[in-house]
Amino acid sequence: MFLPHQLVGQMLNQRFDQDVRRRFFKGMEFAAPVGDPGWFGPGSAVWHVHSHMHALIFGLQCAAFLERLDPSIYWMGVHHSRLVRDDTRDDPMPQIDPKGALTRLGHSVAFFIGTAYGSTETAERLATAVRSMHHTIKGTRPDGARYDADDPEWLRWNYATVVWGIATAHELYHPNPLRGNKIDRYYGEFVRVGHALGGTDLPTTKAETLDCLKSYLPKLAVTYGTAMATGPHLPLPQAALNWAVRDTMPSWAQGLIQHSNPNIVERTARRALVWSIINGVHLAAGAAPEFEQAKARVAAGTTVPHTLPTYRPGTDPVRTREELEDAFA
Repeated sequence: MFLPHQLVGQMLNQRFDQDVRRRFFKGMEFAAPVGDPGWFGPGSAVWHVHSHMHALIFGLQCAAFLERLDPSIYWMGVHHSRLVRDDTRDDPMPQIDPKGALTRLGHSVAFFIGTAYGSTETAERLATAVRSMHHTIKGTRPDGARYDADDPEWLRWNYATVVWGIATAHELYHPNPLRGNKIDRYYGEFVRVGHALGGTDLPTTKAETLDCLKSYLPKLAVTYGTAMATGPHLPLPQAALNWAVRDTMPSWAQGLIQHSNPNIVERTARRALVWSIINGVHLAAGAAPEFEQAKARVAAGTTVPHTLPTYRPGTDPVRTREELEDAFA
């Protein structure tokens, strides 16, 4: 007989299977080849951080909130993703498409689980897919400024926001978080993902990442998307999670959106509430099967050597978005 939390976990996993795993995890291999450590392998900080699926998902939301302070990345998302309704892409006030937003999140979750726990071939395939999509993202903002997703400056900003979002969410909401030099291990390992996507001159520690993010301040602005995300008064638990996303931002970024922290007692209480929500969901759902499959894959040791990123900027073949969607469907 199922206990209440087991029933909740079963429902959560069924929903995740239906909405995310079946749609976005196609073609990924986690159970084989036996002995293949993938990009990171057992004992890595990445395996530990990404093993908490729901803290990871929350961290990706934190990263998305921070990264759209760059007007160029905001308009890249508007013009080239399913994030907004098609009929509002050229509108100065585009409207979010809820289904499209979930699709974007599904692809992101699949990428960061697949590159963490998938076979080496799976990780390389995912990196090629994302990199190739980036090659097609070029255009003009409504103010006339050009954007290009292959711009090294944009790649560095995008990378820094992602690693900061995931690592900070981990530090705050993982039940056994890495601290100090241990979290720097994560930053140092995760840079492999950034290099595989074409990034250069990337930060490799928490301090370097903070410095990198702050260096972009003269280029940043409160975009329409950011303004809309900070304004609504949402019911619980959405309001708590919305506050928690802003709570993960560096202090100067909080200043941009006029986010002020409450006193230490209230802040601690709010974080405790969010910790309970994230970890309650994670406890009910249990460990991700991809993580369990990866552990079984290397249970007898690793027999395949770790590899380093082989991609060199400018060496990918040029393909249209339609060709890419067919190839990686």
